Amino acid sequence: MTNICKKCGLPLDLCVCEELEKSEMRVVVRLEMRRFKKPTTMIEGLNPKRTDLDKIAQKLKTKLACGGTVKDGYILLQGDHRDGVKEELIRLGFNESSIEVQ
Repeated sequence: MTNICKKCGLPLDLCVCEELEKSEMRVVVRLEMRRFKKPTTMIEGLNPKRTDLDKIAQKLKTKLACGGTVKDGYILLQGDHRDGVKEELIRLGFNESSIEVQ
């Protein structure tokens, strides 16, 4: 017996709920200066109930070769990685028009 998605009722291998949610999210990537004038890239707008923020953060940290964390529904990366984050989020399946870089 296959597992069935609770949201759409389709088998999990055919379910597209996660892909649809990725295209509807409005993600904001911005630079924030933290203590001692250290630049930090902040990624907001990802729904922690619908997406696995830890998994996305781990992929971003690996790809961009930086440190970071997940706190209160947003991802913090050490350093200025705004352009790289946008490219990687597009590669992960997010819609390019829904990603705003500030």
